[in-house]
Amino acid sequence: MTDIKRKIREEMKRRLSSLSTIEHTQFSRDIAQNVFALKEWKQAETIGITVAVHPEPETKFIIEQAWLEGKRVAVPKCIPSSKQLDFRYITSFSELETVYFGLLEPVLQTEHANKEDLSLLVVPGLAFTRQGYRLGFGGGYYDRFLTDYKGKLLSLAFELQLMEYLPIEGHDIPVAQIITPNHVYSTKH
Repeated sequence: MTDIKRKIREEMKRRLSSLSTIEHTQFSRDIAQNVFALKEWKQAETIGITVAVHPEPETKFIIEQAWLEGKRVAVPKCIPSSKQLDFRYITSFSELETVYFGLLEPVLQTEHANKEDLSLLVVPGLAFTRQGYRLGFGGGYYDRFLTDYKGKLLSLAFELQLMEYLPIEGHDIPVAQIITPNHVYSTKH
């Protein structure tokens, strides 16, 4: 299973690197516009979201719009020793620091966000099925976090990240929607 996942991750990274900067930016903006049209977005008061690192779909447009609409934005900080996520509120990109692998995470001085306060969670991933299953980056952080999460789940993806098949394990929790530049895929979860 691990070997299959490794091969899929390598293939997705190759596919993502094929996007031009112009395509990446435009597709990311199109994804954001599709998110803003969702009733889940409109109803959400607090958004849990990562600050994307290239070549993931850009999330800064979404974060900025959340602030404009008066929503609270919580960004995860990874705790490598326990492979847990600690979501923290940010009100400015200046409250972020660069950590391992070039990830942008909140500084420790930011306020902790309780899991039950996150009404909408944007779950990152490298590959997705239209049924809502995802293949992450390999750390298992989100798998652990999602086990008792009760809010709405969605993921952002370019069309080229969608696959017919992914190896699914018992602990995998699907997202309810996958938002692409051209579609909103709603799953039955």
